[in-house]
Amino acid sequence: MIGSLVIVGTGPGKADLMTPATKAAIAQATDLVGYGPYLARVPVIQGQCRHASDNRLELDRARHALALAAAGRKVAVVSGGDPGVFAMAAAVFEAVEAGDPVWHALDIRVEPGVTAMLAAAAEVGAPLGSDFCAISLSDNLKSWSTIERRLKAAAEADFVIALYNPASKARPRQLGEAFALLRTVKRGETPVLFVRAAGTAEARVIATTLGGADAAHADMRTLVIVGASTTRQVGRWIYTPRGARP
Repeated sequence: MIGSLVIVGTGPGKADLMTPATKAAIAQATDLVGYGPYLARVPVIQGQCRHASDNRLELDRARHALALAAAGRKVAVVSGGDPGVFAMAAAVFEAVEAGDPVWHALDIRVEPGVTAMLAAAAEVGAPLGSDFCAISLSDNLKSWSTIERRLKAAAEADFVIALYNPASKARPRQLGEAFALLRTVKRGETPVLFVRAAGTAEARVIATTLGGADAAHADMRTLVIVGASTTRQVGRWIYTPRGARP
């Protein structure tokens, strides 16, 4: 008997930002596989098996989940946010591509969730109201030179830029270097938003400019949004108009 595998995202933190479809998929699973802190967001269901692992073991986690599904289990792979944005969905399909051919026949599906940049944008208004892009500053899986090239291209194209994984204890310098690069293209008065713990009761926002942005405000729970030339403030809200304005 071949089982199934669904990849879900718990959203940015609040239980009510987890989609009903995700809650249903988790409730129907025999096994939950995921990074420990994300599994901790999910209520314990009697008889359900939990397989927690460390943050940097994505491919090992994906292979374990696929093996469980191939053995007939109903598996839910649990991510934070949206599972398809810098998360476990890509890791699962990477494991399928390089793994046991039996995995190609598995019933695999992805349930969308609320990713961090959407929750962060909602905390401040509508900074993603026009064209935007998302870039992870983690160089664990790609080179820093690649990240720099993408940052420069996004700045020159005048995108609003959502920066994921801006800083950690192991990577304290990247965000400062990213700001320095962006300052060579974007104006100093460009709005910059540090949104920590977006979508939770502990959410905190620091609104500043690119010229005054201090990388020390960010950690791994922070989403940084760098505005476009059209991004503006109205009262306490920050938004980017849908159309270009002079």
